[in-house]
Amino acid sequence: MRSRIDMPTRWLRIGIPVLLVLIWLVGGSIGGPYFGKVDEVATNDQSSFLPSSAESTQVQQRLAEFTGGESIPAVVVVTGEGKLTASQLTEITTLTKTVEGVEGVGQLSPALPSDDGAAVQLFVPISTTGNVADTVAAVRSAIDAALPADLHAWVTGPAGFTADLVAGFLGIDGLLLAVALGAVFIILVIVYRSPLLPVLVLLTSTFALCVALLTVWWLAKAGIFVLNGQVQGILFILVIGAATDYALLYVARFREAIGTGKKRWDATVTAWRGAFEPILASGGTVIAGLLCLLLSDLASNRALGPIASIGIAFAVLSALTFLPALLALFGRTAFWPFIPHASDGDPGDNAERLVSDPSTPVRGFWARQARLVARHARPVWIVTTVVLLAASVGVLQLKADGVPQSDLVLGASQAREGQDVLAQHFAAGSGSPAYVVVPESRVAQAVTALAADTGIESVAATAKDTPSGQIGVSVQNGAPVYTLAGPPSSTPPQPTVVDGDVLLVATLSDKADSLAAEQTVRELRATFASDLGEGVALVGGPTAIDLDTNDTSIRDRTLIIPVILAVILLILMLLLRAVIAPVLLILSVILSYGAALGVSALVFDNVFHFPGADPAVPLYGFVFLVALGVDYNIFLMSRVREESKRHGTRPGILRGLVATGGVITSAGLVLAATFAALGVIPILFLAQLAFIVAFGVLLDTFVVRSLLVPAAAYDLGRVIWWPSSLSRASADSVHNSSHPVTAPATRRSRRAERADSPEL
Repeated sequence: MRSRIDMPTRWLRIGIPVLLVLIWLVGGSIGGPYFGKVDEVATNDQSSFLPSSAESTQVQQRLAEFTGGESIPAVVVVTGEGKLTASQLTEITTLTKTVEGVEGVGQLSPALPSDDGAAVQLFVPISTTGNVADTVAAVRSAIDAALPADLHAWVTGPAGFTADLVAGFLGIDGLLLAVALGAVFIILVIVYRSPLLPVLVLLTSTFALCVALLTVWWLAKAGIFVLNGQVQGILFILVIGAATDYALLYVARFREAIGTGKKRWDATVTAWRGAFEPILASGGTVIAGLLCLLLSDLASNRALGPIASIGIAFAVLSALTFLPALLALFGRTAFWPFIPHASDGDPGDNAERLVSDPSTPVRGFWARQARLVARHARPVWIVTTVVLLAASVGVLQLKADGVPQSDLVLGASQAREGQDVLAQHFAAGSGSPAYVVVPESRVAQAVTALAADTGIESVAATAKDTPSGQIGVSVQNGAPVYTLAGPPSSTPPQPTVVDGDVLLVATLSDKADSLAAEQTVRELRATFASDLGEGVALVGGPTAIDLDTNDTSIRDRTLIIPVILAVILLILMLLLRAVIAPVLLILSVILSYGAALGVSALVFDNVFHFPGADPAVPLYGFVFLVALGVDYNIFLMSRVREESKRHGTRPGILRGLVATGGVITSAGLVLAATFAALGVIPILFLAQLAFIVAFGVLLDTFVVRSLLVPAAAYDLGRVIWWPSSLSRASADSVHNSSHPVTAPATRRSRRAERADSPEL
């Protein structure tokens, strides 16, 4: 009667898995085509990520009022083999007409020759209402087709760098996914030695990504959050890695159940019950950590929180519904040709013999690892701690205060080459000026301050009715004087005035993306605040945007990292019903993160020779290493707690280590491989994040989770469960009348032995 009540009918045992598979197939088939449409709702305009309170944002929002249109400047620099001839200058003038004919390009200003006569620059306004990258690509193609063989041209400036950045992200939909999925498949084939099971696991992660992308696409389409190439790449990798990790945990539980002789449905239910809590807790912890990014002032960071959380949510859902349904249908066949049998036994039995009879040989790497922990717990955790602390010293060499925009793209960049050529013949900041919005009555004071700054090459004011859109401005007798290039006019030119304000255009002496240019902007803001009053004159432009982005990112990093630690610590306390164990786990994660960041800093400086790092790199590395590292903590300690209830704390630690060692190692290899795949995208930020997370995950998997945590927990014993009842009644060794008790048990008092209640 009990069996009839608990066991569903045969039709339900088949129908429920089939229905779940069909639901996921429909969701995946709808979401799959959206892989090629992400660029329709994505933006890589850095200014759109800043908070509205930033000075550069306020200036950016008003530019169109002064210039008469929504545009971003591109700079075309043309050179010959030496000083340009009259015929070459004529050809360049003809080239101007060709560029103006490209769709999305506004009216060009007159060609501006350099003082040495060896180069000419053209300022090309690119409309932001269309696709900037496509427009720049069209301009480059038009120039290549029309340019004589004796001339060379580069398209640079803010629009040129934006186009190169977008081009760097083009491999996300194809190359990134192919590399990530290929790496995961190879690892799974090696781990499971089965042709079918890796396919089922990859289907779980792929369909989770399809449905997550479908959801994210429509939310971005509705303008709920900002989506860019950086966030898109992280979403892809995170979903594939996390979904595969959760799938590995479920497969391990399913294999255990099959190995004890259970039928397909019983094995499915048993595995689901055993995997549900750790998978849900792991996913919930990652989501909680990611949602802390909502505290960020940068829209890109703030968007990553909910976007990645959506991906993790579908990864959890897929691992708890789609994969169980697939395994319920395939059963033992999924493991062919190495099908588990009942004779395989409980993976914790070897761990039990470690304590009950240390002279008995043990089978398997993780059983030997557990014996090492049991015999030398204190030396193991002390030595690993010292090694990790030593590796963490490298953090002192990490330079994460921002990098020039020209260094964001790895490999070839026409915009970067063009900027170098531009700096040889013109002011290095040409084409990427600093914009100053100032009241008309304070123009003279602002111009005086700008002219006195050595970081400013020249100053102009915007004027809509002039060919170039600008007029010269200087100060005479304390009043501004406006001049127009060309023959004198009877009517003095006037700047464009909007709501009583004038827009000044200051050409920088240094490259717009250099630290020197950023320092110039800082000094100008301080000068204006002192001389004109706080908030009277606002400084914006590409350099100011970079500066505000870096400052905001540093502020976010300082605020969010402690919040994430507090949130995850609280979740671990609720999950493990203890205080000591969660604190131990958090400390181990911090130590692992410090070591990973320290080693990464040394590699970045001495191997790859990177120019520095974005301030968000340590933040993102922390989010993923801590949030995902806690996954492995949860996999391990939830199993340890489960085993401790039945066998005691120290035997439970050993049994948990043996039972989860294989799945955690496999999961770590998969996650490291998926994040390493980010390195195929030629973007500095993603390459650095790929190394930090991949190395950190491997360090966490092979050192922290297999040596440091179990050794420290074993040394502490049942106190790790304080203040729960498990800390008072848990056994510290296995009691088995058929085996002698080892030294750890004989050292315990009889009162402690009586506390080892079999009722646990």
